[in-house]
Amino acid sequence: MHVDHPDSSSVSIAIIGAGPVGLSLALLAAAQLPNAHITTYDARQADHNVHEDPRTLALSLGSIQLLQRLQTWSAAKAQPILTVNISQQQPSLIPPATVQISAQEMQAPMLGAVISYGNVLGPLQQRWLEMVHNHPQRFHACFGHKVKDIRTLPDGQVEVDAQVLKNYDLVIVAEGGIFSEQVKKPVVSDYHQNGWIGTVTLEQPLNGMAFERFTANGPAALLPIGMHEAALVWCQPSDHDEVATLTQTQRLAVLNTMFPPEAGRLTAVSDLKSFALGLNAERTLVHGRTVRIGNAAQTLHPVAGQGLNLGLRDAYVLVEQLARHENIDQALKRAAFSRLPDRWGVMGVTELLARGFTWDVPLLPELRNLGLGAMQKISPLRRLLARRMMFGWR
Repeated sequence: MHVDHPDSSSVSIAIIGAGPVGLSLALLAAAQLPNAHITTYDARQADHNVHEDPRTLALSLGSIQLLQRLQTWSAAKAQPILTVNISQQQPSLIPPATVQISAQEMQAPMLGAVISYGNVLGPLQQRWLEMVHNHPQRFHACFGHKVKDIRTLPDGQVEVDAQVLKNYDLVIVAEGGIFSEQVKKPVVSDYHQNGWIGTVTLEQPLNGMAFERFTANGPAALLPIGMHEAALVWCQPSDHDEVATLTQTQRLAVLNTMFPPEAGRLTAVSDLKSFALGLNAERTLVHGRTVRIGNAAQTLHPVAGQGLNLGLRDAYVLVEQLARHENIDQALKRAAFSRLPDRWGVMGVTELLARGFTWDVPLLPELRNLGLGAMQKISPLRRLLARRMMFGWR
């Protein structure tokens, strides 16, 4: 079934997953596709309080600008990232090198920001429910409806089974989950690492500085969430995970040996939770009239903090192409092609960072130090890296 440009005929779109990526997509499509009929599905109930979800998100400046455009950015509840400090812990025969990227150098208000999941999802959901209430003929929110199956029909439409069967011109899956619970996709890389997450208290104020520290066991990061507080991501090999057996006092002692002097002394660490880390990705976003974006298309290691940012860029480009091209199939083809550099660029860099600093090869720590030192000295290279992290590979 051929479907014309949304400006000339109605098009029905189902979005499965009402998380930050799915709801951002819904709001973008509502604004840019004036004749689209949009339905969102999510297994959670509509009265579930999403605002209180404390999970920490690191958003790039590009993602913040997108949420500002959607009028859902909670600036007062976010902690700006003004500087990023990148270094490695491994012993080296040469002096340790540090890469430091600043918003001031990039002539930007911030490099990104740290905010709770609830403070991103809550405003998005509220905005979408307002749209549904104000335009009930075009927009629908099906909370408490778990999608059991998606099936492409002979006429090209896609059937969604969520308690009742309904057909759509286009179905977009934006429901991901964590690596260990997902069905494996064509591109899989198990890092055999556990990611431990929690919060720490620091003796000295962070002043908007984030730390990325590469150790022999895996990367670790501190993300500012307050003047003296930071979110912690601490990666360990799953087959020799020493963190699991340590007491809180021992964990704090180890953490105080890991981060560079600029971070100061850590005075407390919260209870930590762990999850398995890996890459699980589709080769392309598009399969017929079914599109996967965000974690449904690529689940990443958290080392570069790009998972949600990549998903929001998936949503932006998809809607942009649907608004620009004359039929859905052409738009989807262009969207899949347009997303190739960003998706594979981010996945490649993430793969290198997740594994490259754990390789135990003679003189490799020295070579990594030389590379970090070169990046710090060559400002165009450093700014290029910063732009990629802020706005993606485009």
